[in-house]
Amino acid sequence: MEKANAKNHLIVLPLQEIQSSVGFIPGGLSQEEAEIRISKYGFNEVAKEKPLSPWRRLLINLKNPLVILLAILGVVSFLTGDVRATIVIFIMVLLGVLLRYLQEMRADKAAEKLRAMVSTHATVCRDGKDTELPLKFLVPGDIIRLGSGDMVPADVRVLSAKDLFINQATLTGEAMPVEKNADECLSAKGNELELSNICFLGSNVVSGTASALVVYTGDKTFFGSLASSIAGERELTSFDKGVNRFTWLMIRFIMIMVPAVFIINGLSKHNWLEAFLFALAVAVGLTPEMLPMIVTVNLSKGAMAMARKKVIVKRLNSIQNFGAMDVLCTDKTGTLTMGRIVLENHLDVTGKPSQRVLDFGYLNSYYHTGLKNLMDDAILDHEELEGNLSVKEKYNKIDEIPFDFVRKRMSVVLEDKTGLNILICKGAVESLIDLCSKVEINGEISDMQPQHRLDSIKMVNELNRQGFRVISLAYKFMPGASDEPVYSVKDESDLILLGFLSFLDPPKETAQEALKKLADLKVDVKILTGDNETITACICNKVGLPSEKILLGEQIEKMDDAQLAEIVNQISVFARLVPEHKKRIIIALQKNGHVTGFMGDGINDAPALKTADIGISVDSAVDIAKESSDIILLENSLLVLEQGVIEGRRVFGNIIKYIKMAASSNFGNMFSVVGASAFLPYLPMLPIQVLTNNLLYDFSQTTIPSDNVDSDWLVKPRKWAIDELKRFILFIGPISSIFDYITFFIMWYVFHCKDNPALFHTGWFVESLFTQTLIIHVIRTNKIPFIQSRASWPLIMTSILIVIVGAWLTISPLAETLGFVQLPALYWLFLAGILIIYITLTQLIKNWLIRK
Repeated sequence: MEKANAKNHLIVLPLQEIQSSVGFIPGGLSQEEAEIRISKYGFNEVAKEKPLSPWRRLLINLKNPLVILLAILGVVSFLTGDVRATIVIFIMVLLGVLLRYLQEMRADKAAEKLRAMVSTHATVCRDGKDTELPLKFLVPGDIIRLGSGDMVPADVRVLSAKDLFINQATLTGEAMPVEKNADECLSAKGNELELSNICFLGSNVVSGTASALVVYTGDKTFFGSLASSIAGERELTSFDKGVNRFTWLMIRFIMIMVPAVFIINGLSKHNWLEAFLFALAVAVGLTPEMLPMIVTVNLSKGAMAMARKKVIVKRLNSIQNFGAMDVLCTDKTGTLTMGRIVLENHLDVTGKPSQRVLDFGYLNSYYHTGLKNLMDDAILDHEELEGNLSVKEKYNKIDEIPFDFVRKRMSVVLEDKTGLNILICKGAVESLIDLCSKVEINGEISDMQPQHRLDSIKMVNELNRQGFRVISLAYKFMPGASDEPVYSVKDESDLILLGFLSFLDPPKETAQEALKKLADLKVDVKILTGDNETITACICNKVGLPSEKILLGEQIEKMDDAQLAEIVNQISVFARLVPEHKKRIIIALQKNGHVTGFMGDGINDAPALKTADIGISVDSAVDIAKESSDIILLENSLLVLEQGVIEGRRVFGNIIKYIKMAASSNFGNMFSVVGASAFLPYLPMLPIQVLTNNLLYDFSQTTIPSDNVDSDWLVKPRKWAIDELKRFILFIGPISSIFDYITFFIMWYVFHCKDNPALFHTGWFVESLFTQTLIIHVIRTNKIPFIQSRASWPLIMTSILIVIVGAWLTISPLAETLGFVQLPALYWLFLAGILIIYITLTQLIKNWLIRK
């Protein structure tokens, strides 16, 4: 972790150097000295991200290049007196911006939750005595006391410890507590979290006690560096970049076409004001002003669909990124796995399942009154045994020999109904086997032979290799005493080895099926975990992920970004990672052209969640992971991942439909405008007619978010391909120009419009509107329209409505205002022929492009 290594170099130094650096005072700091250090180091608070003000959030939403372009065109329209164009443009801008603004207002900022996590108290030695202080007042050099249940209040160096076990699952992803002590550490293999004499802010004490020296506070802690890394603005995602690239493509078209239209009309008609107004109308016509609204409505519709599946969408753009995602990186603990220890096997000495082992294990955990660990909880989850064994009726507890970290075992002594005392002992495998003189196999008790021990150790090693935590179980019968018996450690001898209990943090029930469905959707899954490689490989095997090659954090530490990018595609499993490693892997995948998702649930996942194109957290995630993510899965099932990917592809499919239709149609129209401007003695269409045509066409596309998406579109990741889009525009757009020129020829030579500009304008207006509106149904699918693929009913109805309105306008009371005249009956026959040939030719060219 490059950032943390640079900041937190002190914690790897010998104790005396750390003490010297932080100004250690054996009896604790005085209050005056602590106040001086607060002024020097600041309060023990992590980075606080200021919430965006409503105006700041609105400004961010307005920074989109297309929004800026439309606003400029709207202002120019207003300054030239074209109020109708101004209203149309700004309605589209406001609807798109406000919908996005309201959706994003629902999400709070991540650092607020971080701050809430450090609002408790700590026991600190000040002025020679222990006192309770709010965490914010801790400073480097303070001596603190830790006990069971305490949250570690800063990054601290252990000075002394007794049986200290720390749960740092939210930092490392490892579910089991780790032991900490005051011994010097030679190496952490590049991972500070593996230092056995350092406790980190954000972890908590499971058992034991300790005194520790505060080394880092606030933003300089390991945890604080994560808060700082997510406090800034997000990088643009693939969707944002794609929209921006398309926007600038359209701006370049406008910069070329509009001046050409202006100059050609100015020179040929000698009316520069009229030429300017017409060029302005052309600019508006070429701009896909519905894009902000279409995009936002599509994304909002997708968000509502996901909400019905109990998935919170915090950032609208993340829905499309869900569909574009071709690599999903996921944490293991609590994400693919349940995030809790489960008793997987109860085996006799030969490795066969044994109910007797489970029964004795349950009796031991049920009656022991010390601190119950995660394995006790897993055993006691078998609640049915309390009734099956008649625990309270058949057994009385006589005594208990508590657990300690030297023996690493504990025993309970029970009396059955016959008065016989049973000592049941469970603990670390090898030390407990050494106390056994006999073994029980298939109900038969025999002397412990060397081969029994070897076979047992071999079996346990194999279970460990598979990722299991294993403890052994032994017992012995002892006669009851007339007086109250007292048992001690010396009674834990001459035991009968009964068997073994193995534990695992198992995969979620839906994990394997969900990953298979993602694979079917061409989404490559990679595991990024802080846990060790043995357990990780075991979980991967259980969920069907290849784990032959595993890249470790200490190996990544030695690689530069180029080396990592070169190897990252070849590896599916990464283990022993710190947060910076996960972030670097995400960035390397993105540099390789992948749209990358990350799914995690811990504090250590926050930077990766924010860096990924789409961050996904799960139901059991800590608050900071949820706040750093774009998507939150509220239910335990991971199957919703598949539904999210499909929904994302459906949303993107409809957005691309609009872009293809609007851009290619407008592009073709502009070729027609340039050509017509060159040979006509009058404007090819009045500015008000251009804007009316554009408004009606835009309205016909407002129902695109309701449209169906072909199933074959959903089978693979879909992301922005600007070059492919350019080809589509350049090939499909000019087709409409061909038929525009045919219309020009018919209007000029058949209907003699040389001296009748109104009839020419009306004829081209109707042909342009009909072809644009009906061609939607060809462009919206890769299949044969109306036969193999049919649009949604709302899209069909708006298409029909718009062509009817367009035809009606030529004979309506508005006709004179808009400059229209009635068209001859023969025109409609020509129009029908043009539409049939146009649709057929477009379908043929579209199929050729798809094959290419």
